[in-house]
Amino acid sequence: MSNLIFLIPIALFLGALGLGAFLWSLKSGQYDDLDGAAWRVLDDGDDSPD
Repeated sequence: MSNLIFLIPIALFLGALGLGAFLWSLKSGQYDDLDGAAWRVLDDGDDSPD
């Protein structure tokens, strides 16, 4: 039971850290171009006119 004194604040801190990382990724524009990565996978990159 005394372990909960340590585990609950640690869990709250990790949850807040994850939420902060998610909000930072939203603010920095990580989710702006969701289709671009899918199309870049299919592009072979061979655009030279050789």
